[in-house]
Amino acid sequence: MNTVTPNADPAELSRFASHAARWWDANGEARPLHDLNPVRIAWIAARVPLPGARVADIGCGGGLLSEALAARGAQVLGIDLSPELIEVARLHLYESGLVVDYRVQSAEALAHGEPASRDAVCCLELLEHVPDPAALVQALADLLKPGGRLVLSTLNRTPQAFAGAIVGAEYLLRLLPRGTHHYARFIRPGELAGMLRAAGLELLELAGLGYAPFMRRAWVSPRVDVNYIALARKPE
Repeated sequence: MNTVTPNADPAELSRFASHAARWWDANGEARPLHDLNPVRIAWIAARVPLPGARVADIGCGGGLLSEALAARGAQVLGIDLSPELIEVARLHLYESGLVVDYRVQSAEALAHGEPASRDAVCCLELLEHVPDPAALVQALADLLKPGGRLVLSTLNRTPQAFAGAIVGAEYLLRLLPRGTHHYARFIRPGELAGMLRAAGLELLELAGLGYAPFMRRAWVSPRVDVNYIALARKPE
């Protein structure tokens, strides 16, 4: 059914699939995502009208953001290339009572089959895990209706990000499994802005995401030297 080549790294898919069963464990491998999720959904909800909106969560994993979007009234489609993660996401709906359409599908395949179909698209912590982030941004743009909004989050390619996201989070604090991130794949804000322009999108806002792992506290910050989140718009 799908003739579009997925923009994915098999090793990355395997790594995340191995943690699928513990995705909803707030003290497990996805702990930083649990801590960041309330801050990110609040930031998104303040900028994207979610009630009734058709929203796609690309690289949805086990459904943390998808459920948060649905709880805010959005009609959510969550896609991921990991069958294991999609199964976990579907099972968690029995616990939450929310409604999300989960599919094992790539962004490129979805954009090919349902172009200009979404009021908003979210793609958090995925760009730095794919072989061709520019191609992914183009697929996300193709999914948007005119006037639709795109929310992205990723990691900046800076010494601070290397120290915090790799040395600190993976080796010293062991908040993430070793090998979760590859520094060469981190994306500078200027590079992301170029990808957005090439895809015909307008960058509206950029903000940093701060995180104190010992306190398990996250916040929006003006500093974008480690984690950052971006809002873009497809012109009418």
